[in-house]
Amino acid sequence: MKSLIIKEINSFLGSLLGYLILALFLVAIGLIVWVFPQSSVLDYGYADLEPLFTYTPYVFTFLIPALSMRAIAEERRNHTWELLRTSPLSVFQIVLAKYLAILVLVAIALIPTLLYFFSILQLGDPPGNLDQASFFGSWIGLLLIGAVFGAVGLFSSSLTSQQVVAFVLGVFFCFLLYFGLSAAADFQFGAWAYWVEELSLSFHYINLSRGVIDSNDLFFFFGMIWLFLGASVLTLRNK
Repeated sequence: MKSLIIKEINSFLGSLLGYLILALFLVAIGLIVWVFPQSSVLDYGYADLEPLFTYTPYVFTFLIPALSMRAIAEERRNHTWELLRTSPLSVFQIVLAKYLAILVLVAIALIPTLLYFFSILQLGDPPGNLDQASFFGSWIGLLLIGAVFGAVGLFSSSLTSQQVVAFVLGVFFCFLLYFGLSAAADFQFGAWAYWVEELSLSFHYINLSRGVIDSNDLFFFFGMIWLFLGASVLTLRNK
């Protein structure tokens, strides 16, 4: 599995497309947080990184399917999936190795945003006047959303041998899980609205952004990850 993880990371970072995707993510987030007047922290006037945590899930909806679309689809398109299956790894181990590689890439994309924390820490009046619990709760929430989107993208990649189709499916599923269920809850009444809302990623992400790490939210995120990883394994076994 270790060899497969390293291979996946090197295949992504060894291409210009990989660096382009990561660069576009960091540039987009940087413009949103520091430049655009509607969301700029400097114009907002408070030592707060709310724009970072509000808009990053939108960017993740497109970024992470782009990271994961080639994971299995490319193997099947190049007819190397059969070769990979001859290795001493089960289907689950192959899926898990590819998923862990995606997680590493998501972490590589997110770690530079910690520089924003130290910047805002110094810009506060007095310096250090920042709700650190809320920041790290939101940052952990972003990492978990990236982890769920990675599992969703891997599942989408297992459904087809075409990377573009895998990307489109990944974007659709990620959008549905984060935004679609919350929007659907607005059309429900009574207790049903609350249950539909609880199934959305945004509901649990908002809970974490308050700075309180609740086990219910963690169980939900990890449950979604295992659900889509299991679906990927079943799909590949059936094929």
